[in-house]
Order: sequence, then C-alpha cells, then structure tokens
Amino acid sequence: MNDMTKQFEQFAEMMKAAMPTVKPNKNGYELRTKVLEFAQNQIWQDYQAKWGQFETSVKKEGDEIVTSVTMPDVPGADAVLETANKFYEFVSNGSGLNKK
Repeated sequence: MNDMTKQFEQFAEMMKAAMPTVKPNKNGYELRTKVLEFAQNQIWQDYQAKWGQFETSVKKEGDEIVTSVTMPDVPGADAVLETANKFYEFVSNGSGLNKK
C-alpha cells in the first residue's frame, strides 16, 4: 500500500507541473505602471540609438579652427509621459494608427 501511495504522490506532482498556473488580472494602476515602464524603456532605447549618431563638424573661421559636436537631447519625464500616453491611447482606442 505504501508503494501505491508513493506512485499517487508522484503522479500528483507530475500533473501539478503540467497544469498551467493561474495568474490574476492586473488592476488599472499596475497596467499604467507597465505602460509607463514600457514607454521609458522605449525612449531610452531611442536615445541610445541616437547616441551613436552624434554629429561632429570642423570649420575654419578666420584664423581659427572651430570644432562643434551635436549630441542628442537627453529625454526627460515629459518625453516619457508623452510616449506613455501614445501607448496608452493605442491600447485603449484600438489601432489608432489612422489618426493624425
């Protein structure tokens, strides 16, 4: 009987591992936090991509050589919130791709 109990326990463990896990739905605050996190990651990825494309120029002005370097602007909270609003609008209102 002990051997049979052990087999049932092994079967139960095997079935438990095969069953999907149930996760509760996120509330509105959690969803907005995820959208904000996604927007922040997207903004910083864009910034890092632009970082490799900075512009350097060398000019001669009179007797001097002037070197200028143009770097991308560091995104702030406003840029992150604007992007988050775009993502949130996309999720809330369907595709939103046809709007201008």
